Amino acid sequence: MTELELYKNTVGHKGVGKFLFYTQFVHDMLIPFAEYLGLDTNEEDEILCHKISEKFGMFAPVFLVPKNVKKPSVDRFLSYYKDFDIPKGAFINYLGVLEAPSPDSGFHFTQYISPLRNRDCLKDMEEYPIDNYIDADYSHFKEVADKAHSEGKAVTCWVGQIYESAWQIRGYEEYLMDMIEAPENCECLLDRITENCIKIAKEAAKAGADYIRTGDDVANQRALMFNIDMWRKFQKKHWKRVYDAARDINPNIGIWYHSDGNIMDIIPELIEIGVTILNPIQPECLDVEKVKREFGKDLVLDGCIGTQTVMPFGKPEDVRETVKRCKDIVFDGALILSPTHVLEPEVPIDNIMAFIEESLK
Repeated sequence: MTELELYKNTVGHKGVGKFLFYTQFVHDMLIPFAEYLGLDTNEEDEILCHKISEKFGMFAPVFLVPKNVKKPSVDRFLSYYKDFDIPKGAFINYLGVLEAPSPDSGFHFTQYISPLRNRDCLKDMEEYPIDNYIDADYSHFKEVADKAHSEGKAVTCWVGQIYESAWQIRGYEEYLMDMIEAPENCECLLDRITENCIKIAKEAAKAGADYIRTGDDVANQRALMFNIDMWRKFQKKHWKRVYDAARDINPNIGIWYHSDGNIMDIIPELIEIGVTILNPIQPECLDVEKVKREFGKDLVLDGCIGTQTVMPFGKPEDVRETVKRCKDIVFDGALILSPTHVLEPEVPIDNIMAFIEESLK
């Protein structure tokens, strides 16, 4: 059975006794795992990850990536940091956000310094430079998708984040305050980002992508980060526009949505606007069995294997039992097994192998 065939069975809720699975690593976990497997660790991380996926038959869909995206120059962003002493090792990312190293932030997090943190008028939001995906090159999408399908691979496309991009540009506390005191600031940034997302989603749908990938982290370990009415007002409607645009072209395209944390309250409304694959179903925050019981007929569950609990702190047999339990819970096969976040160095290699071996059974 090809990956594409298994993907179609998975999203069709047709249990066939096999499951898609994958995992991702931070660099400091990738290297020792690659050494364990006897791979050449002098190769780039992306190549190593590809080799690991191939070795074990992990789910590795082909991504459609726009070309010739019109990006503002880094110099254009520097004007937003004239009042800030940029530390050594910091860099400006694609959103214009300054990412500074922080010794307390783990292996893949940085401290964000937002460019609009000290700006508070609508004109600043309107004039802020963002990447232009409207005029990017998508002419290769169809060829890439057709080739992947002919090789038995699933095809996807990263469409983006909306809320997360907006708050990172504006500043987290500043954005939350704007939701109450200056909603026009939020709407301006959200609208501009949404237009990019709509363009990418439409081009992916035209090319025949099997699903698009989207998401915003909107919850902490216990609940949403803000009142659900605020989520409806500032986020739900924007994602609906994106999903509707893709579905107008291909009614059957899958919609993958990511949010960490306890998002139980909004799952019904995510389904309402078109989400079909939900990631990562953190077992520390959500009851996997309850999510399956209440929403399983509409959703494929992607994730479910805790990176705060069983992967770093369990024994290999605990990992195996967790994978087995997930397979039993999702009895109709609508499950993509994966740790709920990238694996960090505290995860024992034996636990990674236990996850892979049990997923393959």
